[in-house]
Amino acid sequence: MSSPARRSPSPTQVGFSVVSRRQLLAGAGAAGAAAFLAACGSSSGGGSTATTKAGSTATTKAGAAPASLPKGTGSLTFGSNYSDEKPKAAIEAMIAAFGNKDVKVAVNTVDHNKYQENITNYLQTPDDVVSWFAGYRMRFFASKGLVGDISDVWGNLGELSDAFKKASTGDDGKQYFVPLYYYPWAVHYRKSVFAEKGYTVPKTWTEFLALAEKMKKDNITPLVAANDGKWPQMGMFDQINLRTNGYDFHVSLMAGKESWTDERVMKVFKNWETLLPFQQTGANGRTWQEGANALGKKEAGMYLLGTFVTSNFDPKKDTGAQAIIDDIDFFNFPEIDPKIGADAVEAPIDGFMMAKSPKNAAAAKEFLAYIGTAAAQEAYLKVDPSAVAASGKASTAGYSAIQKKSAEFVGQAKSIAQFLDRDTNPEFASNVMGDAIAKFLEGPANIGDILKGVEEKKKAIFS
Repeated sequence: MSSPARRSPSPTQVGFSVVSRRQLLAGAGAAGAAAFLAACGSSSGGGSTATTKAGSTATTKAGAAPASLPKGTGSLTFGSNYSDEKPKAAIEAMIAAFGNKDVKVAVNTVDHNKYQENITNYLQTPDDVVSWFAGYRMRFFASKGLVGDISDVWGNLGELSDAFKKASTGDDGKQYFVPLYYYPWAVHYRKSVFAEKGYTVPKTWTEFLALAEKMKKDNITPLVAANDGKWPQMGMFDQINLRTNGYDFHVSLMAGKESWTDERVMKVFKNWETLLPFQQTGANGRTWQEGANALGKKEAGMYLLGTFVTSNFDPKKDTGAQAIIDDIDFFNFPEIDPKIGADAVEAPIDGFMMAKSPKNAAAAKEFLAYIGTAAAQEAYLKVDPSAVAASGKASTAGYSAIQKKSAEFVGQAKSIAQFLDRDTNPEFASNVMGDAIAKFLEGPANIGDILKGVEEKKKAIFS
């Protein structure tokens, strides 16, 4: 685990730092963007299948077959974990904008949580193109030979920066991933609530705790706590660890190089313990969408989550949804230690891979090349505008305030983490840390015993 490739990419490695506020406000392409909506869970049912005839609704050359790749024909299967309604519709819109009418795309949509939990088994007999994440989790499956080399596809991805290429590269130097978009994790709140109550955005841990106290006195639950699927609260661990111990220690811990019984890790949970009285109770039984509803109803004051939180509100179904979306803002997780600062953020990159042995390799590669274009990403984000496009040619003219702020927020960061379940061994994240955090949230527990168990299992997994 000593390979530097095990580290989460820095801002320059994934291109975030090249986006300026002037470019965004002018509607220029965000050359440092990437990711989707994927560290999110889902309450949707799994296993639904839809077949779409790929019609040419794109008017740009991006929808056409790349000149150096064979033109695909026939059927293409597409494995999707975009099971929530809005992202599911966005995927369908992206497929509809694919320019090759001779390819029929069959979408196999599976519940997001089930998809992640069963990804290793799924990759034994996968669809031609599959949804997944950048970072350690992509490299892990590439190193196991479970996904296909798409280095030739990257020869056609001129709209994506070299930085994104690095983020899509396996330990062997080959490419296995095409990014769609990214989104940051931050603390979300309702601007109207802060204005009405006279709250100010906290910049330090002391200010954060003081604000939580004020909210509690105002009969507002300070912090949403959702952890259904055992992944959302991983974000809270990440943020507190980044602020308590810094980026270098965090990625080293994720790589299995540090001990979970270290006093520095204990300090993270002690800091988190300070927040528990301000969090919603029963976190393990609450979906992230239910948490978003509490924020939307102004029952809770703050919510640490990815910017996909806004996708929970659908203006097409609820006349009040757009007002909620427009009222949501976010701030950086506060500084805990002045020596550490608060210049490390999390910004997961989401996209797609190809099966190791796809049934229709030509169509799969052509479709993956299309995903890396502005045409594909604009089609997706038009339906689900909760992230920032990876393509350097994607228009930002229609970006919401949250999207513009997201690109600027990540662009100013000095260090970028992906997210706990992307920055570490998948088995360790799913089978060890998910359970450990859930146990911690259940109530009084000996933190030392929990971390001792984590360390023992870590040694077995990382050995």
